[in-house]
Amino acid sequence: MGISGISIWQLLIVLAIVVMLFGTKRLRTLGSDLGSMIKGFKSSMSSEEAAKAEEEQKILDQQKAAAAQQQPAEKVDQNNKV
Repeated sequence: MGISGISIWQLLIVLAIVVMLFGTKRLRTLGSDLGSMIKGFKSSMSSEEAAKAEEEQKILDQQKAAAAQQQPAEKVDQNNKV
């Protein structure tokens, strides 16, 4: 038994029919096109993740800068109260 009740022999027959219909050259180009498509998808996902991480880093830097600006102002206010 193979995949969901399909035997190995039935899969080989289907594969032989597909090869006879499309030919090995067309199947080879189809496989390379599929591979390049998957590679492009992976690279776009990784670049998207990098852009998202860069955006988060910018937000953190802005928050740190705002906190750093706020601290000296609080110290000045405390010095004026004394």
